[in-house]
Amino acid sequence: MAQIYQTPAGYTEQDAIRLNKLNALIEQGRNPYEITTYDRTHTSGAIISDYDALEGQAVRIAGRMLSRRVMGKASFAHLMDPDGQIQIYVRRDDVGEDSYRDFKDFDIGDIIGVAGTVFKTKSGEISVHAAEVKLLTKSLHPLPEKFHGLTDTDTRYRQRYVDLIVNPEVKDTFVKRSRILRELRAFLDGRGYLEVDTPILTPFEIGAAAKPFYTHHNTLDMDMVLRIETELYLKRLIVGGLDRVYEVGRIFRNEGMDTKHNPEFTTIELYEAYTDFHGMMDLVEDMMKAVTQKVCGSLVIPYQGHEIDIGHWDRLTMVEAVKKYSGVDFADWKSDEDAIAAAKAHGVELPEVPTRGAILAEFFDAFVEEKLIQPTFIYDYPVEISPLAKRKSDDPMFTERFEYFINATEFGNAFSELNDPLDQRGRFEKQVAQRKALDPASRAQVDYEYGMPPTGGLGFGVDRLVMLLTNSDSIRDVLLFPTMKPLE
Repeated sequence: MAQIYQTPAGYTEQDAIRLNKLNALIEQGRNPYEITTYDRTHTSGAIISDYDALEGQAVRIAGRMLSRRVMGKASFAHLMDPDGQIQIYVRRDDVGEDSYRDFKDFDIGDIIGVAGTVFKTKSGEISVHAAEVKLLTKSLHPLPEKFHGLTDTDTRYRQRYVDLIVNPEVKDTFVKRSRILRELRAFLDGRGYLEVDTPILTPFEIGAAAKPFYTHHNTLDMDMVLRIETELYLKRLIVGGLDRVYEVGRIFRNEGMDTKHNPEFTTIELYEAYTDFHGMMDLVEDMMKAVTQKVCGSLVIPYQGHEIDIGHWDRLTMVEAVKKYSGVDFADWKSDEDAIAAAKAHGVELPEVPTRGAILAEFFDAFVEEKLIQPTFIYDYPVEISPLAKRKSDDPMFTERFEYFINATEFGNAFSELNDPLDQRGRFEKQVAQRKALDPASRAQVDYEYGMPPTGGLGFGVDRLVMLLTNSDSIRDVLLFPTMKPLE
């Protein structure tokens, strides 16, 4: 005889009842876990969408039983599969007395297989009239109560599998996430970009100002980190002659967590030779329009109480934006002292090194970002806050860099990439020197001395884009398994 299971510690009374039902089946030689396949011919979606052709036809469906109404010799139930839900009608005279008795003993959450014919009930609901009902998997825990569902956000994130069962709209979010990634790839592939993979486990090379997660490689006896960006490897490929490259990359940063940040997240970084940040700006606008239209069916989308028009993008320099929203004109600052005085007069926090450019960025943070609800490019960033971007040839105080904002949130960052290897080396060495005090392992390797062509580069967060296109207010709502501290 197969093994009879003892009740594990922590099981509730309801759990124990379900386990006893399983043991009874095992004693009868009908262990549902020993079933290996079920010949499913249709899904609920296929039946509902093609009802006219399938009416009266035999089908075989399978999924999780979400509800059941027993009415003497006949019962109705709802079955959930990957496409949604469909009603099944089970009558004792059709499935047999023994099978009907078994069916009435099934529990909500059990996975079942149903063979029968397609029909409509008197109320017009498309259903399957069962000729056979079979238990495929026994659920040993009850689902959350039907009418309240799983609403506690902490539990939803920890038990995403249950969340997907009882909250169908959650599944829609992650189906849409997959579509967004597919459309992003299709757009870039259509523009001649090559998707590549670069190392996730790396030496600690400076490429971004972020705190990494550490590990140790035993064979090489060296400390390594989980990557904090994909930039340096992708630029090396530009040096090597791959003129358009991108990577959908998992990034890891050992930093804070909030509704917009998770320790691991997904980005797309891309680089194109022989273009600049203006070319990247045009690419972003085209890409956002194409992906939004394909995924949402419209360029005007709802997001957290706003109607966002992806079809229209504003373009402002940081100087223009600060003047528009604060009334302060950078041109009036003839010295750092003028900028400091303006900051004090307007209650703007002074940066650690209070130069004109750094103070301009503080004005932007204080007065501008929260106003950028509709899609907006902000470009020409001060060199003080853009150490790795190419300077503007006509005004070296600023760089050829932009960020784009929607709903007062930064969505991406782009440069005309610095390709002067000696300038890059000097900036890297300065950055490493600053980081050495925090992390002695910090290092940088300049590979551009073989010559990197003029290049435009862009990086943006996929998770934030998914939040936008699914009207989600937290990054945890668009990650299947967000980082959580164990309860124990």
